[in-house]
Amino acid sequence: MEGGDAMGTAAARDEPRLLDDGQRRALMVGLLAGVACVAFESVAVATAMPQAARELGSVDLYAWAFTLFVLGMVLSTAVAGRLSDRFGPVLPLAGGTTVFLAGLLLAGAAPTMGVLVTARFLQGIGGGAMNLCLMVVVAIAFDAERRAAIMTWFSMCWVMPAFIGPPVAAAITHRLGWHWVFWALVPLLLAAAALAARPLLELSRRHVPDEGDASPVPLWAAALAALSAAGLQVAGQWLGWSGAATGLVAVVLLLVSVPRLMPDGFLRMSPGLSAVVWTRACQSGAFFATEAFLPLSLVEGRGMSLFQAGLALTIGSVGWTVGSWVQARPWLRLRRDQIIQVGLACTVLGLATIAFQAWHPAGSLWLAAIGWTIAGFGMGLGVASASLAVMTLSSPARLGRNTSSLQTAEGLGNSIITGLAGAVFGSLHPQGAEAHAFGWLFVATTACCCIAILAGWRIGPVANEAAR
Repeated sequence: MEGGDAMGTAAARDEPRLLDDGQRRALMVGLLAGVACVAFESVAVATAMPQAARELGSVDLYAWAFTLFVLGMVLSTAVAGRLSDRFGPVLPLAGGTTVFLAGLLLAGAAPTMGVLVTARFLQGIGGGAMNLCLMVVVAIAFDAERRAAIMTWFSMCWVMPAFIGPPVAAAITHRLGWHWVFWALVPLLLAAAALAARPLLELSRRHVPDEGDASPVPLWAAALAALSAAGLQVAGQWLGWSGAATGLVAVVLLLVSVPRLMPDGFLRMSPGLSAVVWTRACQSGAFFATEAFLPLSLVEGRGMSLFQAGLALTIGSVGWTVGSWVQARPWLRLRRDQIIQVGLACTVLGLATIAFQAWHPAGSLWLAAIGWTIAGFGMGLGVASASLAVMTLSSPARLGRNTSSLQTAEGLGNSIITGLAGAVFGSLHPQGAEAHAFGWLFVATTACCCIAILAGWRIGPVANEAAR
């Protein structure tokens, strides 16, 4: 089933299992605190990892601390979605939180780099399950009119650590040691779990298990898709026949594994859920691939300082926050699919501005910051609206599966498009023309986001419950 009728009201008409006001407030605070923990950890660890690598040695394992985190998230997202449909979101949420806590404790106590990398894999598994189940909890615990505002708060919890995470992590690492960057989150996460425990138990008690779908959890498909995406990144670094062969094998494996993780008709970009998933994969992938190379382009191509390059990214984060706020306003009299389309157009315009400043001899920090702010504004509109569209288009029995498809597609899109950008950069940068290399790189990411616009037009009408 692709998602019900064209307006996607099947799930919207099913009233969620509402809690009383006190339980709802406690649940909301607990959910936000949990999101903030995962977001802070994902940002802060980049600041603490260099010191951890110096102390533990085995620097050759450094990149695996990040790669295995992403792999763990992809695996757990696919599994948690199916488990959430069968048993409700509370059980996999509790399991994910427990695994994430174990990963934090193990990372802080890691005696070797190998143990730290293993802990990061556990954190990825726990964080992926938490992110997935939090979205399902929002869908069943809050009415449709409140969900858009909750997405705004979630976005703020993800964006704020980008401002405060690096300096706080640096201060903790300098004064207490890198171990405490992991351990300091444990009390906050426990407090969040305690706040949300009673309302979550109430939701669990009322859950009616879905016994109509006995299909197996696609663990093999998730693992194969993640490894194939990593293979594409490796292929982008191997220029020549070996890279081409590796890339071809990775593409074939993706075509085999990805449809098992996505809604029906995904490869055809069918209207409804499949088109929504395509927009998230391409928009997020293009945005984060550009983010990975934008500071480097400003430093190498424009001779700016790291502080100036980071300032452009910080300003862009403000655009994301504003976009997320706007999509929840009741005066925004657009359907949810139209909001996604406007967000996609803004992101394409912003990325095109980034590409223009890379090509133009007079490109400046402010031009990059303006482009990045417009792109971030589009992300704020599009990312929140895609999650809300999936909630609206999904029947209650398939909400977990469809949410996992959305988040898995985002992770794969980030990996694949970043790998493509790396291949463009690696093939052109050795020639010594920075503007040429970065210019074509940003043209490539802009083109990938244009695919999202095509998918956005194929979604079909989706009701905007925030505007009634």
